[in-house]
Amino acid sequence: MSILTVEHLYHGFGDRAIFEDVSFRLLKGEHIGLIGANGEGKSTFMNTITGALQPDDGRIEWSRHVRVGYLDQHAALAPGMTIGDVLRSAFAYLYDLEAKMNEICDSLGSAKESEMEQMLEELGVIQDMLTNHDFFNIDAKVDEVAQAFGFLEIGLDRQVTDLSGGQRTKLLLAKLLLEKPDILLLDEPTNYLDEEHIAWLRRYLTEYENAFILISHDIPFLNSVINIVYHMENRKLTRYVGDYDHFQEVYAMQQSQLEAAYKRQQQEISELRDFVNRNKARVATRNMAMSRQKKLDKMEIIELTAERPKPEFRFKYGRTPGRLIFTAEKLVIGYDEPLSRPLDLTMEAGKKIALVGANGIGKTTLLRSILGLIKPLSGSVELGANLQIGYFEQEAAPDNATTCIEEIWKEFPTLNQAEVRAALAKCGLTTKHIESQVRVLSGGEQAKVRLCKLINRETNILLLDEPTNHLDVDAKDELKRALQAYRGSVLLICHEPEFYLDVVSEVWDCSKWTTKLL
Repeated sequence: MSILTVEHLYHGFGDRAIFEDVSFRLLKGEHIGLIGANGEGKSTFMNTITGALQPDDGRIEWSRHVRVGYLDQHAALAPGMTIGDVLRSAFAYLYDLEAKMNEICDSLGSAKESEMEQMLEELGVIQDMLTNHDFFNIDAKVDEVAQAFGFLEIGLDRQVTDLSGGQRTKLLLAKLLLEKPDILLLDEPTNYLDEEHIAWLRRYLTEYENAFILISHDIPFLNSVINIVYHMENRKLTRYVGDYDHFQEVYAMQQSQLEAAYKRQQQEISELRDFVNRNKARVATRNMAMSRQKKLDKMEIIELTAERPKPEFRFKYGRTPGRLIFTAEKLVIGYDEPLSRPLDLTMEAGKKIALVGANGIGKTTLLRSILGLIKPLSGSVELGANLQIGYFEQEAAPDNATTCIEEIWKEFPTLNQAEVRAALAKCGLTTKHIESQVRVLSGGEQAKVRLCKLINRETNILLLDEPTNHLDVDAKDELKRALQAYRGSVLLICHEPEFYLDVVSEVWDCSKWTTKLL
């Protein structure tokens, strides 16, 4: 049975078409991986089928009474809300029913006898729904899920604005779990999650009985949970049965067959045109030339898939630093309260180190403390001599209305426009992206703009806070290669062992320093 039917969908931004004539069906029990390069329109497709965006044309039809749970990669939590508020909002529809029930009860005393029977009947229906949905045990359910995700230790009264990126993602996942939707739509859910909760999510989705659509560039994760692939490329959506590895095999074979057919057709076209040009003026052969021309006119031309620009990252190594990058003595990091015990840390020049550990234990805070962006609660950090620091932040500034060109120009005002465009193109951005405002780009495209700033500045130490989040497979592979080739030092926060273990020589487990209960 089809849960979702999409027919002949068209959508674009300005003169930039995102998808054309896209059709799609979601069947019961399908575990779908929606894949494609950064900027191909995967998140736009999700926002369109959920109604957050209106398509330019086409039909979207959900089955009746289907409850959809959507985890958006850019989902925001309203300031002023606590963890408990967000978790309880999973039951908003039940709280609305309770309010309606109370309203009916208040009105019974003044109701006319003719209205009384209908009101009592409606009251009974609402009470049955609340009982069937276990409304009166909501607090216990919230506590159970909060315990599983580690939120009880943080405190349900903690403001959501105090949470790290990973903690916010976990909170939205916990809310989805409480909602128990019929369909899950998950847009890069592993971004910002630590290894423990990625493993938990993998188990949950593997055992999930209902259908889901998952956008992810984490290939091992995708392979472990999906059974259908929908590939978005050049404004089209193509279905493949199997996991991502199987898709790659079939796709490579299809591309090889298409290229062979294209070459054969181009050869035939060349021969037909040559015959027409040689024979159309001669009376004896004019009819044969006309026949060949008709064949040319009716021929359905094979077009090769337009090749997307592949990113090329080359970090510029600057001057030679001193022997030490930084030294921390009895360093206690945190904001209002300590996130670590007193730390004595030293990083030598040339080292490449990964910081790992659960969300919220202070990895980002440690980076920002080393950089001097946050004052330590106690202790000190001393930076080495001759440092040229490159810093990649975990999250970009929201609602950045500048264009990509303007964004790079701010950092490198001496470059001309051609040089700025070339720098952005080297990071895998097309002309359409380069001329767009940063805020309309996908998460992966925004990350490429920020990497463009980094690779065009001389550095000898890179501090990278989850740089692989949002990046597509090609960009992630190229970033790994670039970091391996980089002559400078690297301090990297990452939750993907298959990425950082090929880059670093040391791993610092921050869970051994934290004051948090894990």
